[in-house]
Amino acid sequence: MSENNYQPPKVWTWNKSETGQFSNINRPVAGPTHEKTLPSGKHPLQLYSLGTPNGQKVTILLEELLALGVSGAEYDAHLIRIGEGDQFSSGFVEVNPNSKIPALLDNSATPPIRVFESGSILVYLADKFGYFLPQDIATRTETLNWLFWLQGSAPYLGGGFGHFYHYAPVKIEYAINRFAMETKRQLDVLDRQLANHRFIAGEEYSIADMAIWPWYGALAKGGLYDSAEFLDVASYKHFQRWADEVANRPAVKRGRIVNRTWGEPSEQLHERHDASDFELRTEDKLTR
Repeated sequence: MSENNYQPPKVWTWNKSETGQFSNINRPVAGPTHEKTLPSGKHPLQLYSLGTPNGQKVTILLEELLALGVSGAEYDAHLIRIGEGDQFSSGFVEVNPNSKIPALLDNSATPPIRVFESGSILVYLADKFGYFLPQDIATRTETLNWLFWLQGSAPYLGGGFGHFYHYAPVKIEYAINRFAMETKRQLDVLDRQLANHRFIAGEEYSIADMAIWPWYGALAKGGLYDSAEFLDVASYKHFQRWADEVANRPAVKRGRIVNRTWGEPSEQLHERHDASDFELRTEDKLTR
C-alpha cells in the first residue's frame, strides 16, 4: 500500500511477511522460540554476541582491559547469529529476557551474574575491574552522561536513519529527512563537545568513548549505511579527529572484529576464546 494512502487499522496485527529480511529478528512477543543450551568456555566471563556496534562496545572494553594486564578480563565470545534467531533460544533468554545482543554471564560469582544491555555491561565491567569509569563523582557523572546519551541517541541513528535510508524496501522521503536531521544534530553535539575535549567525557579515555565509537566512529569513516557523503560527515572536523584516534588503538582494532561475520575475512573473528585467536583464527586464516 502506498505510504500516502495508508490508514492505521483500529487494532494492529502482525504480518510476518512484511518484515522482509528482519523476519527472524523482529516480532511482537517475547520469550524463547526453541530449546537450546548456550555454550560455555573456559573463562569466567562468557559473552554471547554479534559484532554489531552494540556488540563491539563490550569486546573493545574487554580488549582494553586485557591490554592493561587485567587477567580477570579474559573471556569467551560466542557467536549469536541473530538473523537465524539464536537470540530466541531458551538459553539466551535466560541470560537476556529481552533477546538482544550482547549478553554477558559472569561465572566468577556464585550464583553467576547475568548482565544485559550493552551500557549496563560496560558499567559492570568498568566497576568490577576499576578502569575506564572514574570514581570521583564529577567525572564519573560526566562519563555516565555521555554513556546514557549514546544509549538514547543510537536508536535514532540505527533504527531510525539507518533503517529508512539503507534497509527499508521503500524510500520514504519524510522518514529519511526526519532521521537525517536528527543524526546531523547528534554529530554536531559530538563535534562541539570534542572541540574542547580530547575524548568524549574529558581528557581521559573512558567507556563513553567505547560506547559511542562503534556507532558514530563507523559513521565517521564511511562504514555505516554508505551514508558519509549524504550526511557530509567529513565536515565535522573535531569529531573526525577523535574517531581516528580511537580507531588507531590496538585494543579497538581487536575488539571491533570479534563476533564479526561480514566484511574482509581478515577482519572477521567469529568466536574468540583466547588471545591467540586474533593471529590464528580470523576467517582469512581458516579459509586458506
